[in-house]
Amino acid sequence: MVKQVYGLFNKLVGTNTIKVVMQNEIALNVFGEPLIPCSFDPLTGFFRDGCCKTNEEDVGSHLVCAIVTDAFLQFSLQKGNDLITPRPEYRFPGLLAGDQWCLCINRWVEALNANCAPYIKLESTHIKALETVPMNILKEYAREV
Repeated sequence: MVKQVYGLFNKLVGTNTIKVVMQNEIALNVFGEPLIPCSFDPLTGFFRDGCCKTNEEDVGSHLVCAIVTDAFLQFSLQKGNDLITPRPEYRFPGLLAGDQWCLCINRWVEALNANCAPYIKLESTHIKALETVPMNILKEYAREV
């Protein structure tokens, strides 16, 4: 029944409307409270709305609000993800140490295992991060900004 209603809604209003509706749902942080924005400058998030929100299109699961360091930026570059170089065509300004950015949960775990995980803002980290990383580990890397 839900699929039928969803399908009918999709036909009537189109997929772009559904994406906006899903994007604007109240997302929760790791405390089960409303997600606090991670950064507006630089503008982060899968939706480029400042928040570490996600949906089924976010295959990277950009869940962790990180305070990036030079060590992490170099680690990410070595892994093939250049977060330093500006890419205006993707609305990406390039990051500097101290910037806050929504990271893919698996990249953060890789950095954790390589001893270069950046600190995080728990109130801005999506609750789905807990499906991959236990709260006690996240708390070890928590920082107030």
